[in-house]
Amino acid sequence: MARYTGPVCRLCRRAGEKLYLKGDKCYSDKCPVARRTYPPGQHGQRRRKASDYALHLQEKQKLRRIYGVLERQFRRYYEMAAKAKGVTGETLLQILERRLDNVVYRLGFGVSRPQARQLVMHGHVAVNGRKVDIPSYLVKPGDVISIRERSRDLDLIKANVEAAQQRGVPEWLSFSPETYSGEVLELPRREQIDLDVEEHLVVEYYSR
Repeated sequence: MARYTGPVCRLCRRAGEKLYLKGDKCYSDKCPVARRTYPPGQHGQRRRKASDYALHLQEKQKLRRIYGVLERQFRRYYEMAAKAKGVTGETLLQILERRLDNVVYRLGFGVSRPQARQLVMHGHVAVNGRKVDIPSYLVKPGDVISIRERSRDLDLIKANVEAAQQRGVPEWLSFSPETYSGEVLELPRREQIDLDVEEHLVVEYYSR
């Protein structure tokens, strides 16, 4: 399975904002974005005006990196959104939010999407009582996502669940720390997705 394995903090610096790819480090003083507010590389501090194409590309790359999706799969999600009813940009965000690794992150079982993706791939997560180890699995309303019984004693998961109770979960999900589970109540609406992303620029990028 192809995935990005380079330094993720460079991706945040390239986007010019925190993408929250490193979990707790993103909230600490050690975050490189807070210490170096310019893009990486020897020409990072050089200021230049971005073209319209560059702005569209940057927004698409930012959204793709937030969810940890490679280009081919991301384009497939866009095509799904374009064929569906409703606003294409909002539907695209909705599809990305429905990914199992993202839902595991939103429920607080993982402190970052990459960590949540790893938990899914290592077989620690179940959907409706059945093990699912595919991070791109799309959940639907009524699905129950839980940590498998044999994995609930892991210190990592215990610590994450405890922290999740303080943080809370989005309105379209419910969370039960006692049973290490959560339920998809509805499909997420745009106002329930806390991302500083201009999704219409992504749509314009693919529509050019």
